[in-house]
Amino acid sequence: MTGPLVLIEPYAHRLGGHHHGTLTALAQARPGSLVISPHGIASEAVADLGKAGARLVTAPAGAVATVLWAVSRLTAGLSAAGQCVFRSRRWPRRLRRLPHQVTLVARCLAEASALRTARRLGSGAYAVVILTASEALHGAAALLGGQPHLRFVHEAITTEDAAVRLLGRLARRGEQQVIAVCPTQAVGDHLAAAFADLPAVVGSFAVDDGRRLSDAEREGGRAAFGIPASAVVVCLVGGWWPYKDITVVDAALDRLKEPLHLVVTGSPLDEAVLERWRALPGLRVHTVPGPVSDTVLRLVYAAADAALVTRRPGIGKESGLVMDAARYGVPLIVSDHDGALTARLHGQPWALAFPAGDPDALVDALHSVIRQPPERPGPEAPGLLGMRSAVEQADFLTRTFTPLTAKESRC
Repeated sequence: MTGPLVLIEPYAHRLGGHHHGTLTALAQARPGSLVISPHGIASEAVADLGKAGARLVTAPAGAVATVLWAVSRLTAGLSAAGQCVFRSRRWPRRLRRLPHQVTLVARCLAEASALRTARRLGSGAYAVVILTASEALHGAAALLGGQPHLRFVHEAITTEDAAVRLLGRLARRGEQQVIAVCPTQAVGDHLAAAFADLPAVVGSFAVDDGRRLSDAEREGGRAAFGIPASAVVVCLVGGWWPYKDITVVDAALDRLKEPLHLVVTGSPLDEAVLERWRALPGLRVHTVPGPVSDTVLRLVYAAADAALVTRRPGIGKESGLVMDAARYGVPLIVSDHDGALTARLHGQPWALAFPAGDPDALVDALHSVIRQPPERPGPEAPGLLGMRSAVEQADFLTRTFTPLTAKESRC
């Protein structure tokens, strides 16, 4: 079964993250796929998807989809207003949480609108997949959308309160029309605890597109930042979100005894912290305001002798940065925040692990890279981390979706 897919990506309008890479790779693997992105599609992705022969849809198709989308936008607006009103900690916690509960409803309605559009336009597709799905109201999205589907649930950060749980219970039968795809076992375990009846499988989201960095790109990366070929470079990619431990990086860089170039990109960043780093002796900081295109991101990785990934202990969702380093062929300095990831990387000469939250251990790792940059990961590295090729991923999604088709035909 090698026919087209329906790929729904609510965040295709944003640069950054690894949404575009997977979306484009899957569309290239299955020519003629239908790509639905209700918020629009970034110009960089439009060109790549056009080359892949994908059909692009950025507006709801049909009356029901249009109404669901309109209500979703209204609900999202109420959530945004509520977040402004209840931002202060002087409000009771239940009121501060309320806008986020409304956001879950808005996302459910947006998914349902996209699924209605998929049902209307995606005839002949071998699988319908929401590539970045909400962590709640899975059954409601299926019932309102009238379309069995797979849904990648990347993390679960918003806990359902009583009202949303009630909506979920009312739509529980819809959970049998979906299969959740969890990028890691940790996310799968979390989802199973919250939704015991929701069918789920574990499978990496990132795909290996085979586009390793070339020697020419590595030279170009150094030239782009004006970094000598003999210098040692570490890159720090991605926005500084709460689950990333920038505090440990800050402390480690302050204790660094060897010269180092640090390339930082992402959004948001803390300019006060960057200014402190720029004042450190022996450290040269190169900043690329983010989010950035894939072309610029490749330059950042190409310039680096190693990529630095630090997270707080217990964060078990898939790291797009780790996956990027493996598929690009860039060595890693990575915290041991995720036991499963650490086990996969154990013994790999291109991956230096250090205890999460330990700045002294990070300093030692940085000094090791400065004195002897590690060898680059080989082409087998993506497979070691569970990544499939785009063709293999498309086949996996098709096989996983097939039982849902059988269920629908019996209804």
